[in-house]
Amino acid sequence: MMKMMTFFQTSVGDHQTNPSMPPQYEPELSPTGRKPRAVSETESDTASLASSEDLSPHMERVSTQDKDEKKKKKKKKGIIKMFDVLTRGMRKKSHSGPTAEVPETVVKPDAPPPTVEELYSALKQERLEMAPHLLMLERALVQDTTGMNEEDLICQQSKVEALYTLLWSAVLRVVRRPLENEPELLLQALNVILEQEQEDQRVAAEERGPSVLATTRPRHWLKRWQENVKDSVEERMTRPPSAILDGPRPEGMEASSEAAQSFLYMGKTMKEDLLAVAQRLQPLYPAEFNVFCTYATCYHNYFSSQLTAMTQFELNDQDTSLLLLWVKNLYPNDIINHPKLSEELQAAGLGSLLPPKKTRKLEVDYISNETANVQELMMRGLALEVERWSEDEEPMNLEGYFHSELPIDIIQIISAAQVKADTRALGEQMKPLLMAKFSSFLKSYQQAFADFTEKSKPKHYRATIMANINNCLTFRTYTDKESKAMEKDLSSYIFHPLREIEQSGFNILLQNLFLALKSLFKRLTQTRWATHEETVAEIIKITSDCLPEFKALRKRYQEDIMEAIHLYLVKEYIIRLSKRRLVLRTADLQLNLADQISADAKNIQCFCAQNGSPAAWLEPALPTLAEIIRLQDTSAIKIEVATFASRFPDFSKGHLGAILTIKGNLSNSEIKSIKSILDVSTLLTDSSRSLFSLIKVG
Repeated sequence: MMKMMTFFQTSVGDHQTNPSMPPQYEPELSPTGRKPRAVSETESDTASLASSEDLSPHMERVSTQDKDEKKKKKKKKGIIKMFDVLTRGMRKKSHSGPTAEVPETVVKPDAPPPTVEELYSALKQERLEMAPHLLMLERALVQDTTGMNEEDLICQQSKVEALYTLLWSAVLRVVRRPLENEPELLLQALNVILEQEQEDQRVAAEERGPSVLATTRPRHWLKRWQENVKDSVEERMTRPPSAILDGPRPEGMEASSEAAQSFLYMGKTMKEDLLAVAQRLQPLYPAEFNVFCTYATCYHNYFSSQLTAMTQFELNDQDTSLLLLWVKNLYPNDIINHPKLSEELQAAGLGSLLPPKKTRKLEVDYISNETANVQELMMRGLALEVERWSEDEEPMNLEGYFHSELPIDIIQIISAAQVKADTRALGEQMKPLLMAKFSSFLKSYQQAFADFTEKSKPKHYRATIMANINNCLTFRTYTDKESKAMEKDLSSYIFHPLREIEQSGFNILLQNLFLALKSLFKRLTQTRWATHEETVAEIIKITSDCLPEFKALRKRYQEDIMEAIHLYLVKEYIIRLSKRRLVLRTADLQLNLADQISADAKNIQCFCAQNGSPAAWLEPALPTLAEIIRLQDTSAIKIEVATFASRFPDFSKGHLGAILTIKGNLSNSEIKSIKSILDVSTLLTDSSRSLFSLIKVG
């Protein structure tokens, strides 16, 4: 077979005109006389591409006509064989892309094979249809080295590699900006890459002996395409300084942060680009490219590398919050689970942006930072509220009620922290911790309120007390709403300081009224109930005069304070009956006292009910005691006592004995028999319904 160099330096026309013509040109040596080295694909165009002069024929003197005839015959045979290879029809295998089909590249049987110069010129023009000719040229050089010395082979291989460099540049220009080229051209470039992959596999499957030629296979053009995708993705994901991000920002995004801007740009770019890949490129690319997964992996890896790099430095609270926002919310929800991308991205199995260990550390730091910040903000709000108390500012009046912004501020602080944690998938972990901080705050609030009440009484003292009582209702409403997510013990801890503030506030507001009423109740005993009607009427009048002030309390607390007044009136009346100073030995006297008690009970009940007391449970207290005093039959008294004890479980034998003292016509044995009804203990289940436990008997 003829030397391969002849094909590179002899025009096709010469051989077709005279097939028997001996070779006119011989291989050219390098100027140094050394063997030229093979040209690598990875070298730049200026360094590795052969010039037009290198790839064009170099005329040499014709050798003498008396060359060895045997050598000429071998060369002639080699030319015929090589032409047969280059003119054989070649078809590409069809790819398995979803919707597109790679066009077939055909070398026409009657078309002459191109010269090296023609190949060079065509590839400089980025004519990808010349790729099969170059592949055949490479195969011919590798397979037929007969009659060529080592230096010639290396020189020719260098020229082949220079042509491959041109071909790769042409392919790269197309695949690097795939959406900027016509689909037909893109399919052609992709087909060239697949041809090279198939050639890599074919060469790898062949057993070859030692050769002077440099190893150029495998070329790994598919891998080089993947690396090119990686480079182009990194270029796309690098935010230019001039980039302006429009539109609403995600919840919790710190707009002033440079890192936040960069991450937002990367997320927006990744989502939009992957949508383009899924909708426009995936139908065109053969399945071997796995184009969507390749792009998605490159975008994911770059995004992940940027976040990971950030974690190598000491992070402030804002940085930690930002990283978690992307890792736990924006990336998985807005990108991975995007309706048009989720199926493909789930199949790609990209995982999280950060390793679990780093994510967990961020979570711990975030929770610690946020709870400390919440506590600081709440205590700062309390300090401002206490400062207003000390300045004796009258509380705001909102819809007729004394009002403070403190509970609104505190609830907003907690809610904002909870929402922020929810956007980072940490809401469930944060909620009990925030409630614990809330409970701690309420203890501090209750202590600050107690300190205020122990100091001197400024002008707006009572108004401030009512404003703080009203605050408790706002805190209670919020706690009731959140109590489902709290442990029972934590919930009770939260309510305890509120009850303390409410009760303390009621005591302060009612203190002067109760002192005035106490002296009036004493008059009942002193006059042996002779002036009971006038006394009870005066009690009701004094109480009624105090009620308008309490209209500045929220409606619930108006009812609560009226219930406290109702309880006080009934309690003080019973205390007067239990003083053992009144002993009536006849049934008529007992009946007369019972009527007086019933009349007073009716007036008290009517007054309290009209002013909003919800304490209907107190209504039977005085009438039942009047009935015990009225009854003369021991058995009937026992029935009445048993019924009374079921309504008031804290009614004791001591209380009963004090009432029975009024009935001076009962023997000791009868009193003992009646008291035995209370031997069956009745548990007090609701401390708010206590009445007789507030009454001490001697």
